[in-house]
Amino acid sequence: MRRIDLDHNATTPTRPEVWDAVRAAPDGNPSSAHAAGRAARRALDDARERVAAALGCEPDEVTFTGGATEANNLAVFGLAGPGRVVASPLEHPCVAEPLKKLGNVEYLPVTHAGVVEVPAAPADVRFAAVMLANHDTGAVQPVRVVVDALPGVPVLCDAAQAVGKLPVSFRDLGVAALTAAGHKFGGPKGVGLLVLRRGTPFTPTVFGGHQQGGRRPGTEPVPLAVGLALALELAVAELAGRRATWAALRQRFLAALQPLNPVVNSPADGLPNTLNVSFPGTRADLLVPALDLAGVACSAGAACASGSLLPSPVLRAMHLPDDVVRAAVRFSFGRDTDVEAVDEAAGRIGHAVRRLRGNGFVPQTPPGGRGTH
Repeated sequence: MRRIDLDHNATTPTRPEVWDAVRAAPDGNPSSAHAAGRAARRALDDARERVAAALGCEPDEVTFTGGATEANNLAVFGLAGPGRVVASPLEHPCVAEPLKKLGNVEYLPVTHAGVVEVPAAPADVRFAAVMLANHDTGAVQPVRVVVDALPGVPVLCDAAQAVGKLPVSFRDLGVAALTAAGHKFGGPKGVGLLVLRRGTPFTPTVFGGHQQGGRRPGTEPVPLAVGLALALELAVAELAGRRATWAALRQRFLAALQPLNPVVNSPADGLPNTLNVSFPGTRADLLVPALDLAGVACSAGAACASGSLLPSPVLRAMHLPDDVVRAAVRFSFGRDTDVEAVDEAAGRIGHAVRRLRGNGFVPQTPPGGRGTH
């Protein structure tokens, strides 16, 4: 049985050419003065310049980290000063949990489409956090609107789900900090990015080295940085074609699911690779493992959330009915997803949903559900 990966928002496979670049990269310490160190430094500087070109920032604004979780923690604790915090309630746990440590967080209201609304800015705001694209629903957030509503306030934008799926320009967003993870766009695991606007006050939270301007001390992972830079370049170069392909696949996939009467929780104008749907009369904590046994990988929420089968706090923030939230499953496409995969997956999903409903679940249209589109 062919396994079908429809969980690319959790991670997407490292590209073969990226592995080749990682293996070929200099493996010396870029802080060393000898030849091996100088070669590593050149490779690291080149990777930083390539990342900057792809994301619309300056090379000295790029800090390599161990992933988006580390990058977001560095940003939250390095940028927030005394005062109130404004945040989206849709954030990934690696932003949401650090924010809780700050206290005094005011959450922005959210529409039923999963997009934050931006009211008048409260007084004494010291820091704000709004992601660019949501990991559960694919909803794209009005980051620039938030920035404009909070003049002078450092805004963190978690772009982990957006890079490689949307055009991303650090300069155009106007945020103080942007984060990303290599493994979300075909790069290696264990490396991420913190892009920090030049001149932004930043308080280091890790100590013991001078590397990367003291923002993230420690020997830089040169081979991983090289791999990330190549993966990012390839993702950006292929973006337009990839988005068109994903949009067509998403439409075909959703059409194939229509006989199951799904409730669609993703906005039509969100990430083209992401579809979050609820199947009335089922529960995600039963459907996800059933689909795994049927050879289809999907999820009930962020992979970093405990167990990954708990009801999504993102969908709860959208004020969806409880039975819709508990029945929600996220499907997400990658660069290798094709027509054959989505057609076969839809058939297996139909079989699993009907089996669960036949075991005592009664399909119904939940009150307040958004229906299909």
